[in-house]
Amino acid sequence: MKIFIGSDHAGFELKEVLKKYLRDDLGYEVSDEGTFAFNPDDDYPDFVRVVAKLVAGDPTESRGIILGGSGQGEAMVANRFRHVRAAVYYGPPKTSELDIIKLSREHNDANILSLGARFLTEAEAKRAVKLWLEIKPSSDARHVRRIKKIDNPDRADNQF
Repeated sequence: MKIFIGSDHAGFELKEVLKKYLRDDLGYEVSDEGTFAFNPDDDYPDFVRVVAKLVAGDPTESRGIILGGSGQGEAMVANRFRHVRAAVYYGPPKTSELDIIKLSREHNDANILSLGARFLTEAEAKRAVKLWLEIKPSSDARHVRRIKKIDNPDRADNQF
């Protein structure tokens, strides 16, 4: 599986850490889609679009990780692409800290993880990324049906 990664200035430092972690510690093939240097004036849509297009082109054999200040705007951009399902994570909630990560994969087959770099430590981000990549989507019929509806919003009959 290939991992596409991209961020704006707010996520640049964490992206660099995660890129090395994904390659060196977890053994993934990683393609950095920018930003390639800290630039406080860059715009996250420029980098997120590239990652989203690449994942949309091969949604079963690739994953994307996008980073920004909160991860929210980044996910909004990514989710405009058909066959992209971006989930946001910006730290441990009051419940089990990684339930959101698990559910985003099991129930929604999220293929892009959007991280809020201003809210995560390096250790939290690494733990979330590792788990997110390990969790397999559920094959339960209701989840498969819902994902088909997400990926094919123009089907009026909703019969999948």
